[in-house]
Amino acid sequence: MSQFSFLSADFPALFKTASKAETHALSDPRGACFWARLTLETALKWLYRTDPALRTVYTDTLAAMIAEPSLEALTGPAIVIKARYIKDQGNRAAHDTGKPLSAYDASACVRELFHVCYWIARTYAKIKRPDPALTFDAGKLEKSLTITASTVAQIQKIEADIKAERKRAAEAEEALRTSEEGRAKLDAELAAVRAEMAALRKANSTVQDDHDYGEAETRDNFIDLLLSEAGWPLDQERDREFAVTGMPNQSGDGYVDYVLWGDDGKPLGLVEAKRTKKDSRTGQQQAKLYADCLEKRYGRRPVIFTSNGYEHWIWDDQAYPPRRISGFLKKDELQLLLQRRENVRPLAKVDVDPEIAGRHYQQRAIRRVGEAIERDAQRKALLVMATGSGKTRTVIALIDQLMRANRVKRVLFLADRIALVKQAHGAFKTHLPSTPSANLLERHDTKKNDHAGARVCLSTYPTMMGLIEESKGGEKRYGPGHFDLIVIDEAHRSVYRKYRAIFDYFDSLLVGLTATPRDEIDKDTYSLFGLEKGVPTDAYDLNDAVGDGYLVPPTTISVPLKFQRDGIDYDQLTDEEKEAWDAIEWDEDGTVRDRVESADLNKWLFNKDTVDKVLEHLMCNGIKVEGGDRLGKTIIFAKNSKHARFIVDRFNEAYPYYKGQFAQLIDYSVSYAQSLIDDFSEADKAPHIAVSVDMLDTGIDVPEVVNLVFFKIVRSKTKFWQMVGRGTRLCPDLFGLSKDKQQFVIFDYCQNLEFFQENLNKTDGPTAKPLGERLFGARVELIEALADAGEPHEALIKDIKTRLHDEVLGMPLDNFIVRAKRRSVEKFRAPKGWDNLTLDDRLTLIEEIAGLPTAFKDGNLPAKQFDLLLLTTQLELLKQTGAFTRLQKRIISFASALEGIDNVPLVAKEMELILDIQTDAFWEDITPEILEMVRRRLRHLAELIKPVERKVVVTDFEDDIGEGTEVTMPEVGSGVDKARFKMKVRRFIDDHRNHITLIKVRRGEPLTKQDLEELQRIMIEQEVANDTLIAALDKEGGLGRFLRSLTGLDKAAAKEAFSTFVGLHQLNADQTEFLDLVINSLTEAGYVDPASFYESPFTDLDDMGIAGIFNRDQAKEIIQIVRALNDAVAA
Repeated sequence: MSQFSFLSADFPALFKTASKAETHALSDPRGACFWARLTLETALKWLYRTDPALRTVYTDTLAAMIAEPSLEALTGPAIVIKARYIKDQGNRAAHDTGKPLSAYDASACVRELFHVCYWIARTYAKIKRPDPALTFDAGKLEKSLTITASTVAQIQKIEADIKAERKRAAEAEEALRTSEEGRAKLDAELAAVRAEMAALRKANSTVQDDHDYGEAETRDNFIDLLLSEAGWPLDQERDREFAVTGMPNQSGDGYVDYVLWGDDGKPLGLVEAKRTKKDSRTGQQQAKLYADCLEKRYGRRPVIFTSNGYEHWIWDDQAYPPRRISGFLKKDELQLLLQRRENVRPLAKVDVDPEIAGRHYQQRAIRRVGEAIERDAQRKALLVMATGSGKTRTVIALIDQLMRANRVKRVLFLADRIALVKQAHGAFKTHLPSTPSANLLERHDTKKNDHAGARVCLSTYPTMMGLIEESKGGEKRYGPGHFDLIVIDEAHRSVYRKYRAIFDYFDSLLVGLTATPRDEIDKDTYSLFGLEKGVPTDAYDLNDAVGDGYLVPPTTISVPLKFQRDGIDYDQLTDEEKEAWDAIEWDEDGTVRDRVESADLNKWLFNKDTVDKVLEHLMCNGIKVEGGDRLGKTIIFAKNSKHARFIVDRFNEAYPYYKGQFAQLIDYSVSYAQSLIDDFSEADKAPHIAVSVDMLDTGIDVPEVVNLVFFKIVRSKTKFWQMVGRGTRLCPDLFGLSKDKQQFVIFDYCQNLEFFQENLNKTDGPTAKPLGERLFGARVELIEALADAGEPHEALIKDIKTRLHDEVLGMPLDNFIVRAKRRSVEKFRAPKGWDNLTLDDRLTLIEEIAGLPTAFKDGNLPAKQFDLLLLTTQLELLKQTGAFTRLQKRIISFASALEGIDNVPLVAKEMELILDIQTDAFWEDITPEILEMVRRRLRHLAELIKPVERKVVVTDFEDDIGEGTEVTMPEVGSGVDKARFKMKVRRFIDDHRNHITLIKVRRGEPLTKQDLEELQRIMIEQEVANDTLIAALDKEGGLGRFLRSLTGLDKAAAKEAFSTFVGLHQLNADQTEFLDLVINSLTEAGYVDPASFYESPFTDLDDMGIAGIFNRDQAKEIIQIVRALNDAVAA
């Protein structure tokens, strides 16, 4: 007897296909899952047709019917979860030829179908309602020798036949509807059925539902699904409930919930499943004991996973403490994890390729990241590196080292712009040509851009968000363990907040790169990387880079513009200008202004003389090339596209002989803008002035840029330093042979320099939350405010909860972002989750659920903006704050705008309310309920209010431009001075390389006081230095050491200094390598502090540094030799 016989009386069609699924379960798993899916689809089509509680779906596909929020509102979340599971298994049956379904899969699918069918029968049966004690017993399933396994082709043929039959039925019904009589008859019959079903549902719902819907089994199904997505078929008996011995209990026996086996028959991992109401970590000790048993039996320790169906933890107890993970690792990923236990190489033994990143600070940064990963067991690192100092090359060298150390196999590089991804991809192909890389934004090409075979994948954040959702044959394209390392280009909180789901999804190391100075990075960014504020993993700021001569310093000039600072005042114009002002058509209503604020300048009012004076100042004072005949490469940062276009037009009018090519607009509004960027990047090719809006603010590397023009207000420190970075790169021979770029100039016409000078400790403001998230949060807060009010507001509270519940119902549980919050989402998908909201509930709703993806449709953007205005007004009304008056005025202004379009029928229909809102009487006894009525009745009209297009006004009033004054930026001030002094001294050394004192400096020979005094005299005479600069060097070891830092120590002289030591001792390989490192350091830097022998890189050979390589007497001897070389220049 079929276990689905309870369907036969009331639902014979469902009984027919459900019993087929049942009989095929053990003999034909693929066929069973198909028939289960067909039963579900038939049931839902019937439900949507007959139950008025369900909203019509945009398409009657099974996925759309399950995703419709009204279904979950009707059935509850448990039924929807089961329906989704049946759908997924049925899809595998019909389309996946690669991975067979097991008898276990089919049994689970039939079991979940049993629960769904039970709910339908107990809700809609009119002949016989099923017994609540009914349970599904998998043990009653029988294997039939007469049933053969179905193929995908056979199932697709059956599916096609069913679709054709349904199409014929639909066409027959449509044919009946062609006549008015037929249509009326069908509509009446359907209305009668819908009324009957609604009545049956209401009557049956009065009986409490005591059926056990198998919560634990559903949990296991979800774990099975996640394992399936990771490619684990779980089709063998040993995969589940695997018996082990050696447990510390009375019998010594235990049963591992899941064992993940390797191809060699040994376990790679195990999964311990706990009840959903328990913290999944409660099973960690039990899982560890299971791992002990498996290790003892098979000689290999598996990776430990614990899960309660919501939260999942991974624990490789040979490497890291337990950590959250979004799913399970694939077989090859687990194998790789275990192989690393044996073949991972200490990073100290793996050189950093100097051809990729040979500068000292790059090597230091890589070593610091390595120490964080290897020594401190950290999985996140943040590198602060000035723009132009080689962030990309540094991270490429880091990746190369980690790959050669067998710590990393696959890497994901993320950037926020397509151009930056393309640029980084080019760098990987250049510096790491033997490692396959792919730009995921471009078409897959097995030869040139192989997505599947790439070890380095590069993408923008939105593209990666979409790719994570992709599956093939039920297996995720990118599982949680696909990448071993993620690199974030320009890591800051806005990117991390918006796309954090990516970093939460992948179980990988994380390295963030940023050019923002370490003291300017906000606390949130440091906390995201688990770091103390102001203490990144490593930092090499602009100040350092300029001081070391790796970047050129800016000369920062603030140029006062009267109109830009003060606006335009009618009373201060000349009589002739007043006449021109009076002739301007300011607004359509004829209103004449008496003032234009500075904020409106270059927004809708463009003054010719202002732009002309800026361009003239630039052309006269900007750095020139070609022997002073041509302005060097220049970027003008404009306020908006209209402003940028106006600047280009004014330039062409003032300099027509450049034929419209010298200055060009480069922003996102320009077709083929990339070709202009390519031309701008060539030294001798026009354009030479790029007028940009946002597009050139970051990531574009043109070493020839020598002038930056700030013609807009910037208040974000992150953005400001990115813009400054456009000019910092070195450019050899820019002004002729051996005449290198020494500096660049910032012309600031908008007081940005003064702002950042005065607001050193001001951080960028909080990043704005998306509108949907703000609306959700505002509604949650409103529930609390209404509940705390003295007067009762039960009806409004109920409406808001229903609205929020609908939004939660629309959150797809199989979306990877929602999955991470599945426990919380499921709680609030159930109507009872909204009863008696606690503080913790409200925090969960605001912090975890608000902003998650949802299928709930909430109208257009203007309607949602109006919602937020009214919700905020309701809150401020209840709080009785002064902000209420300001919000009240905005609502009145909104009503006034609607009154102006009273010819629109939709507006005319609400005109009584619109006029009423604009009266004082309306607001006298205002309540949250009245405001809610206003929101509901007017929100759909918001899109009809078109923003007033401010008329563009072009004027030619005489502006005043002052003399530019140099402003010192604290972040680069000392570095600039040091860099300029170094440049002068380097030139002096080149010109006097044969001077006896400089020869002695290079060779490490002792200097006398007279040697240094003579050299100092010459330097002062030739204006290379002055007494103040020379005196300042005393704090850094004196003039001799400073000169040595620039010349370095001759390598032959350094080797000679150690020749006696080498001759007296038989050195082993590590000792020889240590001495080579000392000699190379002396050769490069000219000076080595012996204290550094106990730090990296000297500790890379041995954790104890010199003390671990040499005995005490040998170490003492080496230190004496180094000190003698250091002291030789300290006369």
